[in-house]
Amino acid sequence: MPEYRNATASLKENTAYVNEVLPVQESFDIVQRNMVIGGREAAFFFVDGFTKDESMLKIMDSMMSITEEDMPKSATAFSKSHIPYVEVDILVGFDQIFHNILSGTTALFIDGYEGCFIIDCRTYPARSVDEPDKDKALRGSRDGFVETIVFNTALMRRRIRDPHLIMKMMQVGESTGTDVAVCYMEDRVDPELLKKLLRKISQIRIDALRMNQQSLAECLMKRKWYNPFPKFKYTERPDTAAVCLLEGKIVIMVDNSPSAMILPTSIFDIVDLATFDSGTGYRRPAVGCNEYAEYAKYAVECNRRSRIGRIFSIVWVV
Repeated sequence: MPEYRNATASLKENTAYVNEVLPVQESFDIVQRNMVIGGREAAFFFVDGFTKDESMLKIMDSMMSITEEDMPKSATAFSKSHIPYVEVDILVGFDQIFHNILSGTTALFIDGYEGCFIIDCRTYPARSVDEPDKDKALRGSRDGFVETIVFNTALMRRRIRDPHLIMKMMQVGESTGTDVAVCYMEDRVDPELLKKLLRKISQIRIDALRMNQQSLAECLMKRKWYNPFPKFKYTERPDTAAVCLLEGKIVIMVDNSPSAMILPTSIFDIVDLATFDSGTGYRRPAVGCNEYAEYAKYAVECNRRSRIGRIFSIVWVV
């Protein structure tokens, strides 16, 4: 990673450095909007297509009414009194500033204030949360994961309203900086497994996750010939991921991927069906001999799980 300097109180220096690093003049979608706020020169930087026009218009309209006498002395006081938005942060390091701009947030530099105001008024192009085609259920919810990671985490947070649910955001990839969310229940997860997993993700040195979750899985776990069992379980259903979280497992979500990785896993988890509820005993009605055989096989495996399940449960070898 290249080393970037910190933002200063000079707007001229900050905008010149942003134009030096980012292709503001060459790329049509990276926009610089200059304006005057409270008698001071200011500049917005954002990516066209991510920013909500209505929100930006309201923010700019409120800032244009600020007079020179209303300008506070510190950047923190300005963000508290004159930025009418929920998610606002002040960053100094240009490495974080560039990452936020390219991720879709809006950056604001004001002459005389050291640092950069980060306003998260972005929106994501995404499809609707329809039921996945390959993971349908007769009963239960009809929504599914999409390619936007914040939508997927919201679907799980909607199902588990517990303060122990932790969603830790990390970035992987030198060029892509792909967002990776590690979700777990703090009071139920295996702390040693979680510690090893977070350490492995933070130590990944790769240019890009070209195949999203598959690339991440290959970086985390090398396939061994003496262990043919899958190391991860994949699901496109938020209710399945929520159940696994409540069981003490870890759910990994990668941005631009409509599925979740679940670990640790066993051979019984791989053949688990979304339509079977061990509490109610409900099963989808079988149609045809093949499907009846599938459910019969699953019932036998469920009966054996209590006796030999522990033998095959530890297949995620760290």
